[in-house]
Amino acid sequence: MRSLFVRLCAVFGLALCAPFGARTLAAQDVLSVASGKLQGVSNDGVTAFKGIPYAAPPVGDLRWRPPQPPADWTGIRSASQYGHDCMQLPFPSDAAPLGTEPDEDCLVLNVWAPANRSGHALPVMIWIHGGGFVNGGSSPAVYDGSQFARGRVVFVSFNYRLGRFGFFAHPALTRESPNGLLGNYGYLDQIAALQWVQENIAAFGGDAHNVTLFGESAGGMSVHALINSPLARDLFQKAIIESGGGRKGLGGRLHEAANGKPSAEDCGLVFARSKGISGVDAAALEKLRALSAETIVDGLNMASMMSPTYSGPMIDGKIVVEDPQESYLAGTQPRIPVMVGANDMDIGFPWGKTFDELFAPFGKDAAAARKAYQPDSTENFMTVAARVSADRMMIEPARFVAESLSRTGQPAWEYRFSYVAESMRKTWSGAPHASEIPFVFDTVRARYGSALTPADEKMAQTANSFWIQFAKTGNPNRLGLPKWPKYSSRRDELMNFTDDGPAAQADPWKERLDLTQRTQNTQ
Repeated sequence: MRSLFVRLCAVFGLALCAPFGARTLAAQDVLSVASGKLQGVSNDGVTAFKGIPYAAPPVGDLRWRPPQPPADWTGIRSASQYGHDCMQLPFPSDAAPLGTEPDEDCLVLNVWAPANRSGHALPVMIWIHGGGFVNGGSSPAVYDGSQFARGRVVFVSFNYRLGRFGFFAHPALTRESPNGLLGNYGYLDQIAALQWVQENIAAFGGDAHNVTLFGESAGGMSVHALINSPLARDLFQKAIIESGGGRKGLGGRLHEAANGKPSAEDCGLVFARSKGISGVDAAALEKLRALSAETIVDGLNMASMMSPTYSGPMIDGKIVVEDPQESYLAGTQPRIPVMVGANDMDIGFPWGKTFDELFAPFGKDAAAARKAYQPDSTENFMTVAARVSADRMMIEPARFVAESLSRTGQPAWEYRFSYVAESMRKTWSGAPHASEIPFVFDTVRARYGSALTPADEKMAQTANSFWIQFAKTGNPNRLGLPKWPKYSSRRDELMNFTDDGPAAQADPWKERLDLTQRTQNTQ
């Protein structure tokens, strides 16, 4: 009798199962989007909808094509589980390990919304994950959007094609679609997700005209790209960039070599030849599309991404027109509020093997730079080189972006994340790349578990509140939070999230960043 009843429950709805202990389906758990009805899951005041297709699976003949609309479905689709993260070779030491098995069928998104969504439409935040454009996904526990929803924000995260699935060029693709959108398929996925939000977010209680786009590392770089992409105009109204650079970072171009880098098509040809595929005609493209997903990955991840067979994002002339630095220097970017920053022990790629080689790019300022970057003459080379390269890749570019935007009258707020979880202070001398994420999301318990302290929790609540307030108003300031000054080059102030709490201050690293800025501006 019980098994028959369970089958009837499956056919006629979960509400019938309540007498056997299952939770009664709440009205807010079911809603309609353009493709059909969704059933989410409510918990502690938040309803989550996961694994929602925002585009068709980019497989078979759709590999290396712009994303296509998702298929409609009938009935009520369960949205209780994450969909597959995009195809990749996971990075073993990733601080945000995936929660799903990677697959090429991965163009899905997730929405967290307050369970009680009555009243005015709510601000929307859209998260773009990092991972060097070769790793990552929306499923890691530290990316759970519940705390944003509890702050009365509709939160969205999504997957986008990675590695050679997301960023790939080949002359055969150009021949197939000479006037089409080529190369940056991962960026096109991101734009498709933003368009899905515009069309559907009202069903979740969100305001499509109050959207904040934010991301970290490759996600932050993506935010720069989308701010300046003509294809993403008017799809969001505010932006937050966490450790996303902002200087010249692409350099590679779709069709021609530039800045000493081969063209993206050259990289595609090298990859094809490595798989025994020659030629630039339709037959070669058919063979490439017939390769297995594992063969396309071919061992590519953050440990092996500097490969002659992989181009990464490229300047294609339509999706990405130029490096972000060029837009910011020219002042051609949209005038939207921006929060931008980096961590105090952020990522960088050191060059040279000696101090002389490390400081040679500073030219006549080499001696002053060494004094600024190595105040303690006993510090070893690798420690100093990490400091110089982090400034060059992430920390000075964040200031450059804030300074460039403020020069046009655009509201900008700069931060530096220097807080280290108490359990890690004997291990880390500063806040490493991506370590701000669990604090911004207030998912520190998922990251630090039983080692979490009240001070860690307080910092997470504060950081999360700043991010939410910016999403609501375009200004991170509100009553009850430390005052965060708008950036101006005259004062050069930022919000520093220190071990003692957030503090607005003049940039303590101004001297060394000024020196690095000179080298950046002359290259």
